[in-house]
Amino acid sequence: MKTAELLAARQSQWNELDSVCAQLENDRWRRLNGTQVSRFAALYRSACADLALADAYQLPPNTIQYLHRLVGRAHNQLYRSRTFDFAAWTRLLLTDVPRRIFTDGCVQVAFAAFWGVFLISAYLAASPTLWPDYAEHALGHEQIQAMEDSFSEPIAGRNAKYNPLMASFYIYHNTGIGLKCFAGGLLVLPGILITVFNAAVLGASFGYMARPDVPAGVNFFHFVTAHGPFELTAIVLSAGAGLRLGLSWLRTDGLTRTDSLRKSANETMPVMGAAMVLFFLAALIEGFLSPSAAPYVIKAIVAIISSGLLMFYFVVLGFPRETEL
Repeated sequence: MKTAELLAARQSQWNELDSVCAQLENDRWRRLNGTQVSRFAALYRSACADLALADAYQLPPNTIQYLHRLVGRAHNQLYRSRTFDFAAWTRLLLTDVPRRIFTDGCVQVAFAAFWGVFLISAYLAASPTLWPDYAEHALGHEQIQAMEDSFSEPIAGRNAKYNPLMASFYIYHNTGIGLKCFAGGLLVLPGILITVFNAAVLGASFGYMARPDVPAGVNFFHFVTAHGPFELTAIVLSAGAGLRLGLSWLRTDGLTRTDSLRKSANETMPVMGAAMVLFFLAALIEGFLSPSAAPYVIKAIVAIISSGLLMFYFVVLGFPRETEL
């Protein structure tokens, strides 16, 4: 009897908890302050204890059922998933990530190494007099012949049912290149060599196909123009992320190697995240638009828009600004 009287005395707390649950259920955006959260948690714990006591002393079923429902409602409100914070995610995606990537020294090194070697290699391969045999040394006769054969016919489109399959293949293939650059960066020097090698091969391919005496070059650029900006930028970001992790176990700044790797892993997540998004977008374009019979001007416009978006996101949004007070 004393137990029943004790539970009856708790009725006011049950009513208070019931009222708070109703408010939270009716207004999902409601936020409690620190005092209210503490009070809500205390009421929840008290209701749990009351339910255990009611079960142990076999109180009336309607009381036990009421407490079960009350504890369940409180539990759902206390442990429910957080609402999506649009402001925080907007700041993360449009401010923090681009600035972190723009100011990352390893990304800058990868960018300079890749594009420097790419442009030099393309120039040497395109010049018929400066180094006439450069393209064959960089690519090999078989690869050159394969490129010419592949693009010997105009881009006339293919059966649309194969586009999703090819897009999936390009995601797998392009991501593989990025992962090689990333994994090689863990050992620093191999990562730099892999990045430079890919830059030299890609540059030589573009340069050779740009020669006026290579008829297949027109078809080649008809295919690669649209998806090139996203794909090449993703390779650079992958190389920069790998280099960042590779340096973390060489220069620990007083941390253990494990802690240094963990810290750098958190710093490289935005870089690799951006690279994966770009690989995915490049694969979609390469799978659906690049092989289509769409006029070259459309593909060129896509490339210009893609380049503009990359410039805006990584340079305009990423350029350091004074911190607002």
